[in-house]
Amino acid sequence: MFSLTATVSGRRFIAIAILVFLVLGLLWWGVTETGLVTPLFLPSPAMVMLRLQELAVSGKLLDDLIVSVYRISLGFLISTLFALPIGILIGSYRAWEAAIEPLVDFIRYMPVVAFVPLTILWTGTGDAQKFLIIFIGTFFQQVLLVMDNVKSVPRDFINLGRTLQMPEWRILSRIILPSAMPAIWDSMRISLGWAWTWLVVAELVAATSGLGYRITTAQRFFQTDTIFGYLLLLGVLGLATDQAMKWAHRRLFRYLRVQR
Repeated sequence: MFSLTATVSGRRFIAIAILVFLVLGLLWWGVTETGLVTPLFLPSPAMVMLRLQELAVSGKLLDDLIVSVYRISLGFLISTLFALPIGILIGSYRAWEAAIEPLVDFIRYMPVVAFVPLTILWTGTGDAQKFLIIFIGTFFQQVLLVMDNVKSVPRDFINLGRTLQMPEWRILSRIILPSAMPAIWDSMRISLGWAWTWLVVAELVAATSGLGYRITTAQRFFQTDTIFGYLLLLGVLGLATDQAMKWAHRRLFRYLRVQR
């Protein structure tokens, strides 16, 4: 099972993953039950679950969840809609790459956190500021990932289109894009994780609602059970969206499984 060429069935894969989470949960429970760490620094699983239950009953948990999911969905969608055509363009044409890629590289190395006070000045503390932070944090990375995905399309495929005297737009739409799309989808899945990170950063600094805002509020009152609960919730949300995109990848590109 642990050899380089070994395969793991879907059920066994899930069982191994669940086992890892169970072991970590037991270690957490054991450390807190033995009193090695005080609850202020590491609350027990029971304390965290109880706190999440209280927040769910009060309606705060659902409100925070809805707000954050709305922000991440729209912010990531805006970033992707801009990144896809630009990434495809600079990945296909060398001249456009020379014009755009150095600028994208220049901006993407600027720390996103440094833009938080600027975005507050530009747009205030509303949802537009959260969308802008998500955009800055993901767009430039997405552009370069999509560019590399397009560049990975075998040159022979493009030469075949030229041999068939296909126009440029048909080569792009019928050869380059379908060939690169599986890798582009994976790049989108990876960048979605960054989007979650930057959303929480924006909500930690300037927000009146959302998961990050609740963590900040809990920090002021030393409510570590709330902080741990929301961190676990963010992990569950991230894992769920990641697995959903993996599932969609398998459904959209079934032919890749046949090729393997």
